[in-house]
Amino acid sequence: MQSTAIEGPYSLTEQKIAEVITRISAGNYSLGYVQQNGFCVLYVGRSDHDVAKELRSWVNEHPRYKAFVFSYAPSSRAAFDKECEDFHDYGCTEGLDNPGHPIRPPKADWLCPRCDLYDYTPPPED
Repeated sequence: MQSTAIEGPYSLTEQKIAEVITRISAGNYSLGYVQQNGFCVLYVGRSDHDVAKELRSWVNEHPRYKAFVFSYAPSSRAAFDKECEDFHDYGCTEGLDNPGHPIRPPKADWLCPRCDLYDYTPPPED
């Protein structure tokens, strides 16, 4: 069984991601920065297959995202559930850069474990 413990914070760089994420796995992450009293979460996310690949896509994407924390997930369902929990724990869209509630993978019929949301339509991409 893979660990669900949060690891980090680490600098959001390709080198650090390669150093600390040592296997291909579904997982969860939060992006933000380190401040005097701890890690400030600005965005929560997940990968259904490869958390390192997903994190690499964020390197240099947003100037406020200087650091990350992550955890491995035993399945894409577990990653989705944790992303929903993190989304609700960090205040939904207030205080987060997330555009809205986490989206299920295609063809999945999963409900959010906190609000039972099923039909969320993401905002149109620019």
